Amino acid sequence: MYLLMIVLHREEFLEDVLAVLVELGVTDATVIDSESMGAVLAYKVPIFAGLRFDLKGGRRYSKTIFALVEDKEIGDQVVHLLKETDVDLEIPGTGMVITIKVESALGTPSELTLE
Repeated sequence: MYLLMIVLHREEFLEDVLAVLVELGVTDATVIDSESMGAVLAYKVPIFAGLRFDLKGGRRYSKTIFALVEDKEIGDQVVHLLKETDVDLEIPGTGMVITIKVESALGTPSELTLE
């Protein structure tokens, strides 16, 4: 079992990413709003307020998607299918995919119901 994490800096691609995940059979994922460490330091920790000038052009917010998957290669499949829809995660500032081996996971996943 693996933990698939997708950090999507370009939130306008969220629907494309979710569509690819469903196409690959990933129906139990969690999507959270996230914020870059640089943005947190620059805007919420006064001692680092000078960093605001270094964030020019950077994205402050992102979406992070977590899913447990069985296939180690699913990250590569996500990247490949997204490229087919003109979403290239290799372009700096777009996002990244991480796959981590999971030793154990407890609990029962919820079922996706599309109505």
